[in-house]
Amino acid sequence: MATPWTNWARTASANPHRVEHPASVAELAEVVAGASSVRPRGSGHSFTGIAVAPGVAVDLDAWTGVVEVSGTLVTVRSGTTLRQLNALLDVLGLALANLGDIDAQTVAGAISTGTHGTGAKLGGLATQVVALELVLADGSVARCSADERPELFQAARVGLGALGVISTVTLRCVPAFVLHARESPGRLDAVLEEFDHLTAVEDHVEFHWFPHSDRVILKRNNRVDGPPAPLSAARRFYEYELLENGAFGLVCRVAKALPATTGALNRVCGSLISERDYSDASHRVFVTPRRVRFVESEYAVPRAAVHDVLRELRAVVAGLDRGVIVPVEVRVARGDDIWLSTAHGRDTAYIAVHQYLGMPYRRYFDAFERIASAVGGRPHWGKMHSLGAEALRDRYPRFDDFRRVRAEVDPTGKFTNTYLDRVLG
Repeated sequence: MATPWTNWARTASANPHRVEHPASVAELAEVVAGASSVRPRGSGHSFTGIAVAPGVAVDLDAWTGVVEVSGTLVTVRSGTTLRQLNALLDVLGLALANLGDIDAQTVAGAISTGTHGTGAKLGGLATQVVALELVLADGSVARCSADERPELFQAARVGLGALGVISTVTLRCVPAFVLHARESPGRLDAVLEEFDHLTAVEDHVEFHWFPHSDRVILKRNNRVDGPPAPLSAARRFYEYELLENGAFGLVCRVAKALPATTGALNRVCGSLISERDYSDASHRVFVTPRRVRFVESEYAVPRAAVHDVLRELRAVVAGLDRGVIVPVEVRVARGDDIWLSTAHGRDTAYIAVHQYLGMPYRRYFDAFERIASAVGGRPHWGKMHSLGAEALRDRYPRFDDFRRVRAEVDPTGKFTNTYLDRVLG
């Protein structure tokens, strides 16, 4: 009997018939060819049921590491986590050009769900992919790139695990670089007023808004020459472990136990923001430890719509009978041409709403989804939403092309599950 599986946020679970841990492409191909239903499950950091395996679950924890390095092109096995990849690249004097703030995901899971960081001149992680190798439904191994099977490549870069099991990923990296990080308190209206300017002049900019207040944390990261000047180990432990995880986790537990205190606690948290100014290797700046569990929904909206969406979201928060304790996160990305990328064809703002695990969130998330949908918002494939294939088809110009390629490489639906049935039809 396979061990029951639950994702990080405890929003999805599975009882697969068995779990396979292939350690080679040949073993992976054998597993896929011999199963009638199979899903890769990554690290479980998606909030949706995208990784739920109704039949055979493929865990790629034995299939990790770098395969080949050619200049700045690095081919890596698909089960490698971003944390492992960052460490391996560091040794090679290389780095990923952009990252999100969590590094627990496998590289295959991160690109397959459209994981991204922030930066108006930069795309999501999938835009750094130059080639993929997949094991298809019949057990055959297919390599794809912009020149080799280009339609499969365009579909598979953000493929939701619906086309096959990725075995290797070739990434275009950059020489290792240092980021200067500046984190400071601010006011929401003031930050929104200069947001377009900030995204134009800063390499990476984002802000976290504390609902029930007008307080924000503004984060600006820029590439600099020279050696890093990181936070001391003591200060890093104090601020990230004791404050952002330990103390904030305690605040969340109080809000869960005493809901009437949520708004006041949120305002207190927003008022206690301190400034940080340091520089470090890029991946140490991009990534932040996240030990407080939450649920999350995120929508990609046109850049021009971010002000209207946040204005309406503020009104929604003010009217909630149960408060929100976890901040709202706002980031940006350059448009791309990947078929199911949430930034397909347009420069994008990402707005993510959260709630502490176990606290009510449905009314809040549903209202946010209505606001974002009204401006053509696209939900993150790995975060909570209620949209189905018909609604999503209207938001992705190449949606039917993706479905056509999927039908060609997986005609019997070997890789599907309930979530994919809903979002892809």
